[in-house]
Amino acid sequence: MRVLAALSGGVDSAVAAARAVDAGHDVVAVHMALSRTRDQFRTGSRGCCSIEDAGDARRAADVLGIPYYVWDLSERFEDTVVADFLSEYAAGRTPNPCVRCNEHIKFEALLDKALALGFDAVCTGHYASVVTRPDGTRELHRSRDAAKDQSYVLAVMGPDRLARAMFPLGEVTSKDEVRAEAAARGLSVSAKPDSYDICFVADGDTQGFLRDRLGSQPGDIVDADGTVLGAHDGAYAYTVGQRKGLAIGRPAPDGRPRYVLAVEPVNRRVVVGPVEALEVAGIAGEQAVWFTEPGPGWFGCAVQVRAHGVPVAARARVLDGGAVEVDVTVDGPQRSLHGVAPGQSLVLYDGTRVLGQATVASTTPAVRTSAVPVPAVTVPEAPTPDAATTPAHRA
Repeated sequence: MRVLAALSGGVDSAVAAARAVDAGHDVVAVHMALSRTRDQFRTGSRGCCSIEDAGDARRAADVLGIPYYVWDLSERFEDTVVADFLSEYAAGRTPNPCVRCNEHIKFEALLDKALALGFDAVCTGHYASVVTRPDGTRELHRSRDAAKDQSYVLAVMGPDRLARAMFPLGEVTSKDEVRAEAAARGLSVSAKPDSYDICFVADGDTQGFLRDRLGSQPGDIVDADGTVLGAHDGAYAYTVGQRKGLAIGRPAPDGRPRYVLAVEPVNRRVVVGPVEALEVAGIAGEQAVWFTEPGPGWFGCAVQVRAHGVPVAARARVLDGGAVEVDVTVDGPQRSLHGVAPGQSLVLYDGTRVLGQATVASTTPAVRTSAVPVPAVTVPEAPTPDAATTPAHRA
């Protein structure tokens, strides 16, 4: 196959590309320039897409003996990922820019351009597994290394784009294994620190970034009764579940910490209260993407609302007979799912298999008095890889 390998300048993408070469594919490397004003060097582990990163990607391609190109996708990145980030926070929601980057950049702009140029697939260093069933159907699964699993941020890509994706690191046991392999291959990025936080906020000051872009919008911090407890310079700087940085002068009557319960951008209010008020019994999702067609009625699953969050046993159903909204009601202890904010990505699993993804539209507080019975699961169980199921990157 002709494979376009996305090289970020980090160790994961370099080893993924190397494995694609080993598998016998015709591999070409591309580095995506996503920033309009790239720094010369990366700030430690923060940020990405610096000139230093592009140089590291080029050196990795040289070691692997594959062609290397740089594609300027900065305008597309600004108009989609950064614009979504700003508009969501301005609307009182909590976006996940990594999800949007995978949706709009890596598996839309990059993949579409690759296909137009005659490539068969895009290879990335994401930690996720692709299982191919005997009938040729591809499924997205968690990676073998649960600590590095990135299936949550990839769930937005959908089945059509999954068919053109390769994740060669899905079966590695740890990041140490990847670094050791990189060192053995002579890749200089073997000891390079992982990037973290928001890539386009290199200094880590998300509130400062939002303030620069959205301006000062002062308002009140209030409790659930509307009593003013403090002031803020912009409701967009707060997110549901936040505890630190509230700057409330007076303590709660019971001395317990307060958490952000709601962000109201229209009246510029931030509502705070006790942790119990964050407990969620249900979630309504929108803009759903399915890897398998759900059956009618309720089906059992596990839901995850954060990239490295703990999956929670639940039941879900598609509303109004369509695939644009999903309703999830949490089973078990209600504290097991709390602090869910509109705008977050909601991913549904069956074991290690990703069933679908939606964007959180609203939540239902944990005030249920009775449980809804759950019929038998109607979604197929995840297959166990064996001789009949082959990881896609080896196909």
